[in-house]
Amino acid sequence: MPELTLTEFADRIEEIMPVVMKSFARIQAAELFKGKITIAQFFILNYLGKNGETMMKDLAQTMSATTAAATGMVERLVREGYCERVYDSKDRRVIYVKLTAKGSGLVKRISQERKRITVEIFGKISGEERKNYLSILTHIRDVLIEENNN
Repeated sequence: MPELTLTEFADRIEEIMPVVMKSFARIQAAELFKGKITIAQFFILNYLGKNGETMMKDLAQTMSATTAAATGMVERLVREGYCERVYDSKDRRVIYVKLTAKGSGLVKRISQERKRITVEIFGKISGEERKNYLSILTHIRDVLIEENNN
């Protein structure tokens, strides 16, 4: 493949990424629908699964949402039994959110399915290509993190 200019590269990325993202989102949505939750709600459950009990205000900040918006999403998850609110014993205004056993099970099931799909898709390319892809994605992540910290 001939060397691309940065503009040509951007054009190709703009053409390819929506297809890749849409395909992964479609696969994930099918699994999420089984649990009757949205992608944003899964983000909350996944975050709680990795970080444990979290203050509502911190959860909202992580999602780049208002506390009211995060509260609305958490409310549905509480109603469905995927997580629960825990009030601070010293200050009832402080609210924590944590996964229930049902929520942990859903996160585990969806994570396993995502991993299975990733293995299936990336099993169709070489180990060297996977290594290069991971290296590039890691570098892009690092650049983005650095830019967000400035």
